[in-house]
Amino acid sequence: MVKQNTTIIYENTVAGTFVRRMNRFTAEVLIDGAPEIVHVKNTGRLQELLMPEAKVTLQKTLNPNRKTAYDLISVYKPKLKWVNIDSLAPNALMKQQLMSLNYELVKPEYTYGESRIDFYMERDGERFLTEVKGCTLADDLHLGTGLFPDAPTERGVKHLHELAKAAKEGYHCSIAFVIQMNGIHRVMPNEAAQPEFKEALVKAAKEGVQIVCYSCHVEADSIKITGVVEDTSRFVEAQRRKSE
Repeated sequence: MVKQNTTIIYENTVAGTFVRRMNRFTAEVLIDGAPEIVHVKNTGRLQELLMPEAKVTLQKTLNPNRKTAYDLISVYKPKLKWVNIDSLAPNALMKQQLMSLNYELVKPEYTYGESRIDFYMERDGERFLTEVKGCTLADDLHLGTGLFPDAPTERGVKHLHELAKAAKEGYHCSIAFVIQMNGIHRVMPNEAAQPEFKEALVKAAKEGVQIVCYSCHVEADSIKITGVVEDTSRFVEAQRRKSE
C-alpha cells in the first residue's frame, strides 16, 4: 500500500532550455535567454532526454559558495511529459515510504558484506534489506515499460549478488526500482546496455530477492510515488525456462 506522503516538492525552481551537456556533472542551459552553467544531478547518460532545445526545470541552490547556482532536476519529453532526473530522489522517496510502514527500525546506508545497501529494516525480529535504483529510461518498443540500467553498472551487479547472498542467510531482500517517469509501471533489465545485470537480476530473483517497481507521477517541480508492482515471478519464470 502506498502512503500519500511519498512526495518530493522542489522549491525555488525556474524554467530553462537545454543547450548541451558539458560533462557528467555540468550542462549549459538558457534561463530567460541567457546562458548558464548548471549542475546535472544524475551521472547517467540520459542521451534520450538531454536533447538540444528540451524544456528543463532547475532548482536554485541556497549555497552561495557553489560554483554552479542551479541544479537540473527534470526534463520534458513529449511522450512522457516531465521526467525527473534527480538521482537523489529515489532514495528520498523510498525513505519516506519505508518510514510510513510499520518497521521498528529503518537505517539508511547499511553495510553488508562488501557493499553499502540503501536501507536496512527490522520488524518482529525479522531483518530486511532494500536496494533502490532510479529508472529514467523508457522502452520505446514496449508501452509502460522502463529499462535499467542506461549504462553499465558494476556496482549494481555487485549489489544484486550481495542481496542474493543475504537472502540465503535469512534476510528479506528486495530491489526497488523507482520509476522517475509518467506512465511507466514495470522495469526490465536493459540487456543491450549490460547483459550481466539481467543475469544477476534473474539469479537474485531465484534466490528470493523481491523485485518491486514503484510508479510515479512527475511534474516539473515534483515527484510522487503512486503505485507498486511486485514483479519477481516474471524473473523466476525466466530462470526456470532457461534451465529447461
